Amino acid sequence: MTEHVWSYKSTSGHLAGTDLTGYKVEAVDGDIGKVDKHSDEVGDAYLVVDTGVWIFGKEVLLPASTVLRVEPEDRKVYVDRTKEQIKSAPEFHRVKHLGDAGYHEELGTYYGTGAPFGGRPA
Repeated sequence: MTEHVWSYKSTSGHLAGTDLTGYKVEAVDGDIGKVDKHSDEVGDAYLVVDTGVWIFGKEVLLPASTVLRVEPEDRKVYVDRTKEQIKSAPEFHRVKHLGDAGYHEELGTYYGTGAPFGGRPA
């Protein structure tokens, strides 16, 4: 079951309805890009991050559970993954994967607790 990965942690400070578009996204070891799109939908909350030059202009999809905290005054979102963990996640293509239940399941497994790919930090 991967539903919990698609929800913000109660400790993240994210308030439903807050527009995160344009917020900088920080992994535990540095900047990964800016929020291009996000969803607050219950059970399907996520961030689409434009990685800019970091991963050659690609986008990544981060389940809401990866968000450690949101700092509106700094317009930053902090996530609990390393840049390498994010880069190694299943490749994301917005048109193909955004509404794809199979991709969401695969990504949820990758980022979920006990993930076989080392999704969650120890």
